[in-house]
Amino acid sequence: MDITVRKNYSPHDKITKKGIRNYFRVGSYALLFFVFLLTYFFLQDENLRILGSLTYKVVVRKIALGGVFTFLILVLKNLAERLIVKKSKAPAYYNPLRVLRLASILLISVSIVSTFFVNWYAAAVSLGVISLILSFSLQTPLTSLIGWVYILMRSPYRVGDRIKINSLKGDVVEVNYLDTTLWELGGDYLSNDVPSGKLIRFPNSLVLQSAVFNYSWEKFPYLWNEVSIFVPYNSDLENVEKVMKAITAKELGTELNKSIKHFKEVVKETSVDEESIHEEPFVSFNIHEELWIQATVIYPVELNRSIGIRNRLIKNILAELQKAKP
Repeated sequence: MDITVRKNYSPHDKITKKGIRNYFRVGSYALLFFVFLLTYFFLQDENLRILGSLTYKVVVRKIALGGVFTFLILVLKNLAERLIVKKSKAPAYYNPLRVLRLASILLISVSIVSTFFVNWYAAAVSLGVISLILSFSLQTPLTSLIGWVYILMRSPYRVGDRIKINSLKGDVVEVNYLDTTLWELGGDYLSNDVPSGKLIRFPNSLVLQSAVFNYSWEKFPYLWNEVSIFVPYNSDLENVEKVMKAITAKELGTELNKSIKHFKEVVKETSVDEESIHEEPFVSFNIHEELWIQATVIYPVELNRSIGIRNRLIKNILAELQKAKP
């Protein structure tokens, strides 16, 4: 059974499917924005004696002004999210949404600090001291945040890609600011690349320390796969090679030539010699123990079709070789 990575997976599916909830959220933010705005202008009246002390009035007015900026940013952020989701497809909008959310958090923080600190020098000093303290106490999370920025800028992987990092292998289902979540493939109880039913979560800082193997490269969405069988030493190796090539070419059809030509075009952009790439499936032989020859056919295949094609090739090749026996 083929395992297909759902490329359009995103945690924001719930937002797109349940637009009413999003509209209610935006409406609530807008209502709170106007409440804080009216409160702020209401407290501008110097003759107002509701709060008694002028000091309390100033504090509440600052809180109201901070609320105005906060909920205005939230309204604009949610409207921008809706626009991004509407104008682009998953997973292309995943990273822009993350950046938008982070930017909104920073803007809200700056607006609140600037509201309570009229003196910008005092505010800058306060932020500097806080940042210095946090940099020591939150060193690991900050490294993971830097890893997220690296993932955003360099794109070693994105949601929907199949990757391997260290001993972890799976499909990326979520990339947060501090960690990445994989849908594990294989695992302790499976030998094939099928979902194990477990999720793996690792810190983004791991990307800065380890090699990332991406099996879902956009420029070449194929993998070189192989099927091996064992035949006796006295077998007709030419016939074995012919059978394995013919069945593989028939199974892959016209996609085979397209994938190989596409691979050659990609290789031309590098220093690799594209002339060494075979135009068709090729077979290699290795001497094995106990009077056996290992015959291996190598071919390019799309990632989500690899398991099904491999199973069919094994069945068809063995059946055809059985017919050739005297």
